[in-house]
Amino acid sequence: MICTIGDFLLDVVVTGSGPLQRAADTFSEISVGPGGQAANVAAWAAALGGSARLVAKRVADPAGRMVLAELAQRGVEVLGPEVGEGSGRRTGVVVSLSGFDAERSMLTDRGISPCLRPDELREEWFEGCTWLHLPLYSLASEPLRSASLQARRWVKRASLDLSSATVLRSMGKGEVSAILAQVRPEVVFATEDEASLADLSMVPTVVTKMGEGGVAVNGTAFPAPPTRVVDTTGAGDAFAAGFLLEGPRLGLAAAARAVSARGAMPATPAPRGAQ
Repeated sequence: MICTIGDFLLDVVVTGSGPLQRAADTFSEISVGPGGQAANVAAWAAALGGSARLVAKRVADPAGRMVLAELAQRGVEVLGPEVGEGSGRRTGVVVSLSGFDAERSMLTDRGISPCLRPDELREEWFEGCTWLHLPLYSLASEPLRSASLQARRWVKRASLDLSSATVLRSMGKGEVSAILAQVRPEVVFATEDEASLADLSMVPTVVTKMGEGGVAVNGTAFPAPPTRVVDTTGAGDAFAAGFLLEGPRLGLAAAARAVSARGAMPATPAPRGAQ
């Protein structure tokens, strides 16, 4: 079982085919669904045949109820404290923009997710977990950082995704090194830019993600399978899930599947009896 801890968000993916028009309409394709890096990895793990569990703090508002139902449809077990809609808190939203300038950009409001406290965790939520997958977002600020480190004490093996060059730069190499020493990940996933911002010399397995160039695992290259790229959102999360389940080849196949469709998550399974 792959367990993740962190963001439980509403994901809005905006795909354009030309430049963003200022002070005017820019016609685009827009999809809405569950998201957040921790949730994405869990959903892909379930879609690839594994068991998946997400531990996250959430709000019982309309967005939160929709995200919870969508994750359940994808086979993800969601655990964690839930607060009422009238609490003044809200479910976070991430808006992904792709296709406007050939680069993907994200506008992120994490909502209540970073507010998960260590004292709100239960050790039984992590029973049966063979991997604890931690996005760097889950270690970037308190109290979620302490909650994530507490969960790490209950799970034998951990993987870490460096997630964001912006977050790495804001933390600095010293703080990132301290996090690595506390998490003791067996596997770290990073883009080439992210890897340059952290000292990964003590990590047993470093997976460098190179987009269309595939990945390198401790320097050994694995090419990406050919595919038609529609939307790169969530490709790294799909790869991480596949890698933790079976290694780089399943990870690359999952990433190819992810980029061939819009959105960060695998498609919702069809209801039984559907044609």
